[in-house]
Amino acid sequence: MNVWIAIGLTAVGCYLAKLLGLVVPAGVLERPLVQRLAALLPVALLAALTAQQTFGDGRQLVLDARGVGLAAAALALALRAPFLVVVGAAVVVTAGVRALG
Repeated sequence: MNVWIAIGLTAVGCYLAKLLGLVVPAGVLERPLVQRLAALLPVALLAALTAQQTFGDGRQLVLDARGVGLAAAALALALRAPFLVVVGAAVVVTAGVRALG
């Protein structure tokens, strides 16, 4: 029964969040600060998700092959490589480190 209560509360919360987005006046959304923050928010969320998935195992911080692969991807990005090359470098380096260790 507790699961259904959690599901119901989550559904109501999602509905209220969506409703809040619809009732915000247009003048508030047109402010430069709000537009700048809205543009940066997806980048910050993606960075946080990447860090959590790379350096966490659910209980503690870890540094394993995923971190080395992320470093390889960052290096490829710094060298202005195309996106597929960046992903490929991360995959190859991560697989190589896992095969060696």
